[in-house]
Amino acid sequence: MNAVIVCKSVSHGNTRKVAEVIGEVLGAKVVDPAEIGPAELAGYDLVGFGSGVRNMDFYPELRKFARALPDGQRGKAFVFNTSGFPEPGFRRYRRNFTATLERKGFEILDSFSCYGYDTFLPLMIVGGVRKGHPDAADLAAARTFAEGLRERIAG
Repeated sequence: MNAVIVCKSVSHGNTRKVAEVIGEVLGAKVVDPAEIGPAELAGYDLVGFGSGVRNMDFYPELRKFARALPDGQRGKAFVFNTSGFPEPGFRRYRRNFTATLERKGFEILDSFSCYGYDTFLPLMIVGGVRKGHPDAADLAAARTFAEGLRERIAG
């Protein structure tokens, strides 16, 4: 399987940690959106898209990258994120991002989310939330998620 993970991780490297675990299981390289062209994804069997969450949305760099993807993608994809808080019912940012990828032609196999240390204002004033995340249990869950993807693609 030829896989790549396009990951935007900014503040504390939370999302990158998760991406590296998933990439290890899938044999996928992990790249920032600035390190790969949207058209290059056509050469991969599986593409992961990962982001931290700011202002209840994926990072703008990853959203812009997804919008720039050529129409007619025929690959399989998955989406993951880290955040200090669960996705609120009134702001379905993961579903919105996934819909963008589906409009481009990707088949979305699954998604994964876990907590990440968050110090975005005003949380910085109190020392942030979810300190220590992603922790060993979060990374083990990411590994299990990736193993499930690998089995699904191989089977």
